Amino acid sequence: MRLFIRLLKAVAGLAVLVVAGLFAWLYAAPPELIRVGSGYAAKIVCSNVFIAGRDPDEVLEVDVQAPGHPLLKLMRVSVDRDAKTVKAGLLGVLGQSTAIAREGLGCASVPDGDLEQARAVQLTQEPVASSPSEASWPAGERAGPVLPEIAAIVGDDDLAGPGLRAIVVVQDGKIVAERYGAGFSEKTPLLSWSMSKTVNAAIIGTLIREGRMSVDASRLFPGWDGDGRADITIADLMAMSSGLVFNEDYGAVADVTRMLYLEPDMAGFAATKELGGPVGEVFSYSSGTSVMLSRLWQQALDDPQQALQWPRRALFGPLGMSSAVIEADARGTFVGSSYIYATARDWARFGQFLLDDGVWNGERILPAGFVSWMREPAPASNGVYGRGQMWLEAPGGNGSRMGVPADTFWLKGHDGQTIAVIPSRRMVVVRMGLTPRAAGYGSELLVAALTTAGGVQ
Repeated sequence: MRLFIRLLKAVAGLAVLVVAGLFAWLYAAPPELIRVGSGYAAKIVCSNVFIAGRDPDEVLEVDVQAPGHPLLKLMRVSVDRDAKTVKAGLLGVLGQSTAIAREGLGCASVPDGDLEQARAVQLTQEPVASSPSEASWPAGERAGPVLPEIAAIVGDDDLAGPGLRAIVVVQDGKIVAERYGAGFSEKTPLLSWSMSKTVNAAIIGTLIREGRMSVDASRLFPGWDGDGRADITIADLMAMSSGLVFNEDYGAVADVTRMLYLEPDMAGFAATKELGGPVGEVFSYSSGTSVMLSRLWQQALDDPQQALQWPRRALFGPLGMSSAVIEADARGTFVGSSYIYATARDWARFGQFLLDDGVWNGERILPAGFVSWMREPAPASNGVYGRGQMWLEAPGGNGSRMGVPADTFWLKGHDGQTIAVIPSRRMVVVRMGLTPRAAGYGSELLVAALTTAGGVQ
């Protein structure tokens, strides 16, 4: 019996040593998957706390843990409101990552831990003035009159989809119906994910109009001069047809998750990728492409501070998108692939802006015909993607069979973010939520029902 007890003690001691050793290893050299998870948790909580004003515990539970990888359920976060930082780690300590909030620039992942360098990136421009509440949308925030038949469609839970956060329907330049999920309102800034790509393209359009950029420009990055990448043009990048290798798989540590959560200089990382196919002949959807475009348009301006000011000065300000924040990485490059926060009404303003061919309040902001060019099918995309960072294909790929008008074009983002712009109906439909792909929801049925409603001309 004594021998058995000694044996149990020895096994228990060995188990403690193994667990302690494993913990020490994870602490000293955490696997990249843990660091990606902690970087994601820190970034999402930071943005929702410091931009959207939400409760960090709710964001961690609802936005990070509920729909994500099982590993995320073990993430814990701490928020320092004075330092404007959020730290996250597995069980709170393993593979820790930090995100930092900077005024007017949202939050940035700081994977190298250099908070001082990240804080040095500052925006000095005044914020966009809020729209007057008493004026009718889009000049102000007064919506209506609501069309009952449209409101009934928006109120249908099956059409709205699970995880709904906001729906705004605009027809003939007026909000005719809107709906918000529990805890959200017309004042809540919402994350775009990849809808940002189309905004990024519009920013490029503002610089093309000023003669500072051309879609035909090539030899875009210094490291590309000695090989076939020198032939890549801005038009190739816009059409997702650069030929560059970039893994966009969000299920593990891939190029996209590495870029977003492990690289302080996202554009620099994306620009190191090699060619995997002929330039202009292979369609490959890539968030790295969009971040490189951000770097290029920022470099087209005279200085870094002017570049940080440009989205507000050239786009958000004129459109009255006072809530809009495009977030920059730790080195100051806007994450034009993924990270814009704005209210649903401000997203509707951007959709209306595209519907009106880049004109706002009679002022031309984008070059004449630029939105039409953005909508032209990218030659390598088999008709599903436009030349200018927008989708021609509905979220589920079957919009035409569901009755969506053929001229509809789309902004689409991760977890169910969509804006449908329907020129033939003079309609814009914004639908935002937390709706993972596994839910099987697409907004085609909602859009089809709205465009065939009796109140729609």
